[in-house]
Amino acid sequence: MTSLLKQFVLNRSELKNGIVLLVSENSAADIVAARIFIRAGSCYEQPEKAGLANLLGAVLTKGCDGLSSLEIAERVESVGASLSADTATDYFVLSLKTVTDDFTQILELATRILRSPTFPEAEVEMEKRIALQDVRLQKEQPFNVAFEQLRKIMYQNHPYSSSGLGDETTISNLTREDLVKHYQTYFRPDNIVISIAGRISAENAAQQIEELLGDWQSIDTLPVINVPFPQTKPQQVITPQATQQSVIMLGYLGASVHEADYTALKLLSTYLGNGLSSRLFVELREKLGLAYDVSAFYPTRQYSSSFVVYIGTAPENTITALEGLRREVDLLSSSKLEESALQTAKNKILGQYALGKQTNGQIAQVYGWYEILGLGIAFDQKFQADIAALTAEQTIKAASKYLREPFVSVIGQEEAINRVIA
Repeated sequence: MTSLLKQFVLNRSELKNGIVLLVSENSAADIVAARIFIRAGSCYEQPEKAGLANLLGAVLTKGCDGLSSLEIAERVESVGASLSADTATDYFVLSLKTVTDDFTQILELATRILRSPTFPEAEVEMEKRIALQDVRLQKEQPFNVAFEQLRKIMYQNHPYSSSGLGDETTISNLTREDLVKHYQTYFRPDNIVISIAGRISAENAAQQIEELLGDWQSIDTLPVINVPFPQTKPQQVITPQATQQSVIMLGYLGASVHEADYTALKLLSTYLGNGLSSRLFVELREKLGLAYDVSAFYPTRQYSSSFVVYIGTAPENTITALEGLRREVDLLSSSKLEESALQTAKNKILGQYALGKQTNGQIAQVYGWYEILGLGIAFDQKFQADIAALTAEQTIKAASKYLREPFVSVIGQEEAINRVIA
């Protein structure tokens, strides 16, 4: 593991038109992977257009100047490569992977799609129907319903309140013209980071990107995105549903990735809910038998993230499980972690972090992601150093600041969850 990570050399450069290029020269495998990041995720869409970025991701590779969806697929599959687009809250990404000899060919195709998508009307309508099916499917899954309700009370009108899929109303109203406008606004060279990893030199990669994208120019000023953060107070939402278990979620507004407490909260999330040895699993499932499923998560976000703990439990245990979750989170603000627990959580984070950079695709993803969030490639080492240096005093301070009063979302049988209100 360590030897692989030490084999690559990371280079950063910037084209005259504003494109940032990262190249990780890695000879460990005869594969080249690339990620083309654009600041155009769901945070960049208006509430009435929720689902727009997701739809654009589904349609982008379904046609470009001179090529149909089928012709694009045939070119990719004929060399055993992969090419796909995806949308996250904070960014949009076009991903490709191929053997070294075919990289130039697939990169040319990817940049052709990037610069001249056609958004065929038939493809737009088909992907809208698929998105609507996904939204309806989400409503049938108690965990997703509980999380959707939690996001709404935490973030209100902020884009983070949505899964990114949109809802039935917004998706139905989206048009091809909406996609074209979103594309023309944000898909521009001064809003792009390209991260390449594999058996390719920085000079070769830079030459290819310059030839393919160097003449692409932005014609106007990039709009400034104002994403006001809601001043929300903790509240609860109780949703009756005919389920076999109660799903209970506690949410806390946490630090963004740019804030000093980010690493402390990341460690606390790992300590609470990452794996079979985590605090929540041991205390609430193994010792008390309360949980079908129990965990915690704290995603990395450009703006204030959500620190969430959840449990799935039998209906008759709803109140006990809710109290158990509250108790375990509250302990983080009143009792310092023992040194052994602190070190175990550090080891778990750093080990999983290293395992997340084993392939060229993962390497390209990590460095491009850091750059598009404005963290820079130095964040890779900073994050690891910050985790290693964390103290019990820092974790209790972060918990006292962020993990006090939770937002609460409960899904389950009406009789069971009504006790929560009482």
